[in-house]
Amino acid sequence: MDGAMTPSQVKDYDVALDVLHGAKDAWTQTSITDRISLLDQVKENLMNVADAWAKTATRMKQIPEGSPLSGEEWTSGPYAVMSACNGLILTLRHIEGKAFLKHLPKRELTTGQLAVKVMPHSIWDHLLLSGVNAEVWMKKGVSAANLPEHTAIAYDIPPAARRGKVALVLGAGNIASIAPLDVFQKLFLENQVVILKMHPVNDYLIEFLEDALSPLIDVDALRIVKGDAAAGKYLTTHAIIEELHITGAGATHDAIFWGIGAEGEKNRKAHTPQNDKRFTSELGAVCPTIVVPGPWSAADLKFQAEHIATQKLHNSGFNCVACQVLIMPKGWDKSTILLANLNAVVQKSTRGAYYPGTVDRLDAFKGKAKVHKFVVRGAAPSLIVNDVNDSDWFTNTEVFGPAMSTHEMDAPDAQTYLRSAVEYANDQLHGTLGANILIHPKTIKEIGKTQFENIIADLHYGTIAINAWTGLAFLVATCPWGAFPGHTPQEVQSGIGKVHNSFMLKDTERVVIQAPWAPFPRGLLSGQLTLLPRPPWFITNKRQDKMGRLLTQFQHSPSWSKLPRIFLNAILG
Repeated sequence: MDGAMTPSQVKDYDVALDVLHGAKDAWTQTSITDRISLLDQVKENLMNVADAWAKTATRMKQIPEGSPLSGEEWTSGPYAVMSACNGLILTLRHIEGKAFLKHLPKRELTTGQLAVKVMPHSIWDHLLLSGVNAEVWMKKGVSAANLPEHTAIAYDIPPAARRGKVALVLGAGNIASIAPLDVFQKLFLENQVVILKMHPVNDYLIEFLEDALSPLIDVDALRIVKGDAAAGKYLTTHAIIEELHITGAGATHDAIFWGIGAEGEKNRKAHTPQNDKRFTSELGAVCPTIVVPGPWSAADLKFQAEHIATQKLHNSGFNCVACQVLIMPKGWDKSTILLANLNAVVQKSTRGAYYPGTVDRLDAFKGKAKVHKFVVRGAAPSLIVNDVNDSDWFTNTEVFGPAMSTHEMDAPDAQTYLRSAVEYANDQLHGTLGANILIHPKTIKEIGKTQFENIIADLHYGTIAINAWTGLAFLVATCPWGAFPGHTPQEVQSGIGKVHNSFMLKDTERVVIQAPWAPFPRGLLSGQLTLLPRPPWFITNKRQDKMGRLLTQFQHSPSWSKLPRIFLNAILG
């Protein structure tokens, strides 16, 4: 524990919880019209603080003033929250009879499961994320006919019969939008009021969140507090708290659920949790990126090197879906060039490591590696790269920072290799949060669409990104976010439950999101109908700061007149 709580802190928490407890039933009975109005007010307030929010986060994360990388703080902060507001408003406007489901394309997969297409959904999706599509694969047993029974179920209960709950959300310290999006999950999908305890690493966001979310605070549906581990323990065990959600580390989950030390192990073995409240979580993973051999051109090798570098070093490497293991085809004649290109991109990424404990984590990584190499990044910590086979530690431990393992696998042909890589990821790598596959469109065609879908079905991750990064699905409000279902508190891995998911789909299995193989205009040469240039979330995008601001403004109030500036900066990025 970081220390004991003061009597003043205890009093403040108790007052907040008493208010939420008194308002929990009233929140469940809040009308659809009022909920939409509250979200509209949140959007207005959010736009007012977005600039100060992004500037403060940029400074606190040690991004140099004027750097394009400040765009990360726009897109993963105000933009993501604004997008979620829009997605929830759209659903709530058509909640009667769940009419919004009628406009979502559906198909049956080769597995017999239902797939629901949630992206693109609007004309703006087609224009701003041209060529990107996302499907939600539902669990077996969910069909097109019974989908309404697995959607927005909190709204099936007549308002007068609804009873509320008080939920605790423990916020994450890395990505600014995680905490408010988790709050939205509880408020709008589960009809629970929320006390949000911000993480000490980014509790500087509280002033912006309190301003942006003040409409929800004013109706006593939300309270935001700060505090250390002792505060977290007090809240998780408080009698008023009925449910919990955490984004963080598996060790934190286990400490809350089972306890710590010998007592915690005793509880786990006896199946007697010290905290038996409903507990959902998103806990990270040893996430793979699978490189599939194929007819990659020199331009492809450069672009996908930028892509892999982004998967590793976005947010300076402090992401739960950062690439942890790069799986490569053994003997592929293009591997050397791809890795050389990757090193060149990484060397130019000189952003510092802002997250506490980085030095210790990198030292542990180095200490477990038999052989490792450094990709020097100026004054920033070098990217450490090793062979994953050096120790089981690398397949079981998520390293939060600039470190990555590689793994080569036999590749007699693309299909055999991909199946082997999928089996390896499922069986050897800890967690099931997100997996990336980089594969040339011609290679997919050679494998065959049906066979490729069958292979994807065997990859048991909550989000699978094909020629994309799973972090993109985090930003798309319509995509559910969380681990592949099936984890238990005994073996929690990447967590239990889903968040985001503005269409309020229940019993989801995974998201499959796919992006164009090559950027515009080069992508057109391979027959891809896309206008997407270098994506604004790439760490190499020279205009991502401007794009982040413009896209947030667009989400606030979409209009055709805003598109020319967005397209111009996108092309120049």
